[in-house]
Formats: sequence, structure tokens, C-alpha cells
Amino acid sequence: MVVESDTSPAARALLTLELLQNRPGIGAAAIGDRLGVSERAARRYIAILREADIPIESTRGRYGGYRVGRGLRLAPLMFTDAQALGLVMAVLDGHHRVSDADDPVGGAFDKIVRAMPEPLAAQVQAIRHAAAPAPDLAAARPDPGTTVELVRACSQHRRVLLAYRTEAGSQWQVRADPLAVVVRHGRWYLLCFSHRAGERRAFRVDRVQSVHVLDEIFEPVADLDPVAALEQQLAVGWEYRAEVVVQAPAEAVTRCLPTTLGRVEPIDDVSCRLVGSTSNPWWYAEQLARIPAPFHIVQCAELRAAAQAIGRRMLAAASDASRSPSADHPAGVGDDDAAVAVRQ
Repeated sequence: MVVESDTSPAARALLTLELLQNRPGIGAAAIGDRLGVSERAARRYIAILREADIPIESTRGRYGGYRVGRGLRLAPLMFTDAQALGLVMAVLDGHHRVSDADDPVGGAFDKIVRAMPEPLAAQVQAIRHAAAPAPDLAAARPDPGTTVELVRACSQHRRVLLAYRTEAGSQWQVRADPLAVVVRHGRWYLLCFSHRAGERRAFRVDRVQSVHVLDEIFEPVADLDPVAALEQQLAVGWEYRAEVVVQAPAEAVTRCLPTTLGRVEPIDDVSCRLVGSTSNPWWYAEQLARIPAPFHIVQCAELRAAAQAIGRRMLAAASDASRSPSADHPAGVGDDDAAVAVRQ
């Protein structure tokens, strides 16, 4: 940070605020060094911020310093050019209705741009209009109000009553203990204990129709890893139960498969068993194809049928009959090499 010698006291106070936001706990001496002023002058800028009703907290002692506290009024946000542009790029990358002023994110985006200096705002608007984000068809963004209610219930450990709609269109209510809200691959999930099922469940937040926060308090789960728990939860409770025996050690199979496929159990030193469930046997079979070892589908006729169909399709695609004469024998590749490539 370079501060001109003729910078006004008000401008120096705002630069002090930026330092406090970027480096919470910074001391007066360090503020003075960054601004090129004395420690006494740095304390005067802190006083100016406090007179403007910005809550500045201080800690005494050798390692004491200043930070922006929490108050009824939101302190002005100070961004560097890189921070502001990075924020804009993140919004454009993750949200595709940012130009809609009626959308909550679009409205917030407009407020941030209006608060920026003109040169920086011009750069932001250039990125906004030049970028053409492609919608993520797999993403499913929930209602912000619903999400806020669930996050608040999680933090306060309060039981909720949910109205939920399944993918098939069925609707029902469930009392649940909300444990965490987790974002995974563009989708938002509520990890909770369902009193309807009597066990832990994962619900898509975009399918929650309404949330009623109850007065009942529940005991949070100690040492919960929300991401790991969600991954495990997404592998159970689906329509088709699957069991697959793999001729490879459990540790090796675990490394090459997503945890959402199910639980990998060792049988012996050279084989293991995958136990899981799915609502999409075709997708499950495609994931199994990633295993670099022989395997056998023990349970799930639907999964076996999907694997057979995928296998026939791959063999047909790799057969010589489906290739043009010029591509039958690429330079340096003979019939034996092609056969090995198909088997691999």
C-alpha cells in the first residue's frame, strides 16, 4: 500500500479501515508503518473510525491490536482491485442470473459495483458484459430464504419440520435435527437426523418446500465431518441395492472409486466387496468401469443389465467393422495390438 503524502485524514482513516479488514489484530505501530505516519497519528485514525460509529475493538498487551467488531451497522467494505475482480469472477462463475436486478445475487452484485471507484467499476462492468457463462445444468440452487433458515437452525441446534418433495414428485413432512448444510458439485444438501426414518439422511435443499423451526433443542453430533458424512449418506437408501466383488485389495479399490458408490469391505488381502445402492444403475455401472481389476456383480439384476449394455456398446465402438479402412491399421499398430487395446 502506497500512501501519498498529501492524502487527507479522511482518506487515511479509510485506508486504516482497509488494513483492519485485511489484517485483523494489527497494531498501531504497524498501521503507522503502512501509512507512513506516526503511531500516535494511527491511533487518531482509529478514533475517527469510532466517531463514525464503526465498531473498532482493541486488545491491550504486547500482542494486542485492533480489529473491526460486530455492531448494528455494517462497516464499509474496502476491496483491493484484485479482491474486487476476483469476487466478480467468482459470482459470474457460480451464478448465471447476475444481470437480473430482481435476483438476490444480481441485486447484491449491483450494490457492490456502485460502491466501487469508477475505474474499477468500469473493469468490472467490462467483465460482466463480455463474459458469457454457460449454465451448469447439473446445478440446483435452492431458495436463499430456505437456505438461511436451515443454516440458522443448524447453528442454533434447533429441530425443524420440513415439507419435502422427492424427485418422483411425492410430498411428505419430516421432523429433523439439522446437522449441517453442505454444497457438493453445485447442489446444496441438508445433512440431518430424520425422525421419520429413525436415522441420518441427506435432503436436497432445493426440494425443501418449507421450513418451520421448532422450539425443541437437539444435541449436536460431536466431531462430525459434514462432507465425509454426506458422501457416505449419498451411497445408501436408494432404490437398487448392489453388491460387487473385486479381485483387488480394498485400499486400492477405495482410491479409484467415489465414496458415493458405497462401502468397500476387505474379504482378504487380494479381494474386497463393494456394498451400496443407486437409483441409476447405468451411472453406477459406468463408475464400476473405472476399477482397474476384474470384478463380479453379485447382487442387482438392473446393474448387471446396465453393465452388459455398456460392455456391448464399448466392444462395438472398438471393433474393426465399425472403422474406416484407412483407420484399420494405423502406423505401427497391428491386429494383436488392437486386440490388446480392446481388452484393456
